[in-house]
Amino acid sequence: MNTLDAIDKKLLQLLQKDSKQTNKELSNKLNLSVTAVYERIKKLERSGVIFKYVALIDKKKVEKPFVTFCSIKLVQHTKDCVVQFEKEVVQLDEVMECYHTSGDYDYLLKIIVADMDAFREFMVKKLTTISHIGSTHSTFMINEVKHSTAIHL
Repeated sequence: MNTLDAIDKKLLQLLQKDSKQTNKELSNKLNLSVTAVYERIKKLERSGVIFKYVALIDKKKVEKPFVTFCSIKLVQHTKDCVVQFEKEVVQLDEVMECYHTSGDYDYLLKIIVADMDAFREFMVKKLTTISHIGSTHSTFMINEVKHSTAIHL
């Protein structure tokens, strides 16, 4: 387990807010040298605390505003069924997130498409062709109240 000191946590908060900040900007905010900031970032990357940098995109501006949460129940819970389902679902570009869950359903998917017609096409031509799906239950987003990618430290 990684031990993060207060400076590491502050650095991570700053990077989660805007990862395009220069080391100079970060050094000014943290009262550290540019070299110290660079070394801390490299340490966080090497240890896997930071594992990727991405650009966040506005769904509406790329015409993918229709968000659906789809619960999946498998017909069986054998290792083969689970492995096969997961292997196939990760190949679907419309599936933004997939979680193996406890409770009434086995998986929760976050699906992003253009509209209801695109969602229906996705369900009929892609999702329901995956073997071992017993049932699905879909919930459609009305309004996005909060969306954050930052983990509070």
